[in-house]
Amino acid sequence: MVEENHQKCKRFNILFTCIGRRVSLLNTFRGAAKELKLKARFFGTDITPLSAAIQLCDEKFVVKAVDHRGYINQLLKIVRENSIKLLIPTVDLDLKDLAENREKFEKLGCAVLVSSPSVIDICQDKRKTFKFLTKNNFDTPETMTARRQLAQKRIKFPLFLKPWDGYASRGNERVKNRKELAFYGKKIPNCIAQEYITGEEYTCDCYVDFGGAVRCVVPRRRIEVRSGEVSKGKVVKDTTIMNKTAEVVKALKAGPGIITVQLILTRDKQIKFIEINPRFGGGVPLAIKAGANFPKWILSELIGKKPRMKFGGFKDGLLMLRYDGEVWK
Repeated sequence: MVEENHQKCKRFNILFTCIGRRVSLLNTFRGAAKELKLKARFFGTDITPLSAAIQLCDEKFVVKAVDHRGYINQLLKIVRENSIKLLIPTVDLDLKDLAENREKFEKLGCAVLVSSPSVIDICQDKRKTFKFLTKNNFDTPETMTARRQLAQKRIKFPLFLKPWDGYASRGNERVKNRKELAFYGKKIPNCIAQEYITGEEYTCDCYVDFGGAVRCVVPRRRIEVRSGEVSKGKVVKDTTIMNKTAEVVKALKAGPGIITVQLILTRDKQIKFIEINPRFGGGVPLAIKAGANFPKWILSELIGKKPRMKFGGFKDGLLMLRYDGEVWK
């Protein structure tokens, strides 16, 4: 919910949950608040005080793990005692709980950048993601359980295995025969088997406004990935990818905020959607640097200003090469 009194606030406090290493994301919001002349303060939570980004927050909170029964109450207390106006999740771990409890935060005057529980459910269960995409006529790799795949008389290898509830590429394996399929099918928890697709992999950052409209889609080609997060990427203004991805997000009824959609563009230019993550992606600083100023758009909407944005209003061809940095305390 976007409240009218946001624009009357003397101070606009923002809370990032599970902030971890999201230094760039924190800094872009800080820069956006400065541009908008907001007296913003930034708060962060994590399960350890030894995370990089939490050191750069104005105030930090060490909280219980997201699966602790008191996790949401901890966040509600932080929101209440610090007049938080916007809560931003940064990873998959607490999306479901935040979605199910969004109204509790809104009653405290805090907007939560999270999709509905049904959208979270579809995105976090890759079996349901496959059903959603196929039902809505979007091309996606054939997906079934590893056990069902093994029962097939003929199997087209290689296959791509992953947990249906996995994240950050954890537990992903490429298998090339029945022996490997049987072995990894048992080793990987909640294992599904997908048709192996070759081509260029893209991550698309999609901005959904607080009215539910898809306003911008930035495709980023994944050149190199480390631990599930892009380390080298390039903006590619491909209108076909942009329009098709917008259709996916619109059909899903996701938002508000950033929805991250992953796809593979095959050699014959087929678009195969593979994953949807209803949150900021790790490589989103590239899209923001290219001109899709998501933090400024989000804050503008919340304070009652109409942000200037164009569907394709970003720089084509911008290249990001990441490296490790340090935070000193």
